[in-house]
Amino acid sequence: MDKTTHFGYKTVAESDKAGKVAEVFHSVAGKYDVMNDLMSGGLHRVWKHFTLTTSGVRAGDKVLDIAGGTGDLSRGWAKRVGKTGEVWLTDINSSMLTVGRDRLLDEGMILPVSLADAEKLPFPDNYFDAVSVAFGLRNMTHKDGALKEMCRVLKPGGKLFVLEFSKVWKPLSPFYDFYSFKALPVMGKLVAGDADSYQYLAESIRMHPDQETLKQMMLDAGFGKVDYHNLTGGVVALHKGVKF
Repeated sequence: MDKTTHFGYKTVAESDKAGKVAEVFHSVAGKYDVMNDLMSGGLHRVWKHFTLTTSGVRAGDKVLDIAGGTGDLSRGWAKRVGKTGEVWLTDINSSMLTVGRDRLLDEGMILPVSLADAEKLPFPDNYFDAVSVAFGLRNMTHKDGALKEMCRVLKPGGKLFVLEFSKVWKPLSPFYDFYSFKALPVMGKLVAGDADSYQYLAESIRMHPDQETLKQMMLDAGFGKVDYHNLTGGVVALHKGVKF
């Protein structure tokens, strides 16, 4: 019997989840950036900027951007590490990765790119100074396994940055729920021609571990120290894990 997991609010076979998530991102890849700006009012750029500027990443560092999508963080990392550093843009979804690669090329940035599964990273142990995953962890079937892989490829003293939707401040919940379940699917239908994928987005956020649970998952995965910062009332949280 195949084990089951959640896909939004639905229960599906573990072996089917990756394919269903892939369908979502193949569908929205072309409008991904436009929808991100609309959905967040541009705040996703602020959240990513906060991740970059508080990271401590410096010239010459090696950085792995997991579920890097259209390349926002990879671009920022590349500017910080400079010509002596190394930044890998990876994603499990070929449509998203193609959009990200082409955007970076159009801007004159030539970065190594890999179609990679976060649960089975094709990189050696103790290689990277930093690993980032922005709005991708919640879509992974085995989050614990992915976090262990991220820990494995980091050097001792290296840092993991997980930027992800999280548990919103309770007084905001009614307004946030109305926006998520009523407005987002309509926006998805009008702009991206896909209401279902944005219904899944709203559901997947609710199924993702809250701040304290994710912190403990990162500690269990092998990180020696984990802190988090709530952003925009907990709509998003940035978790930082250090490998000892």
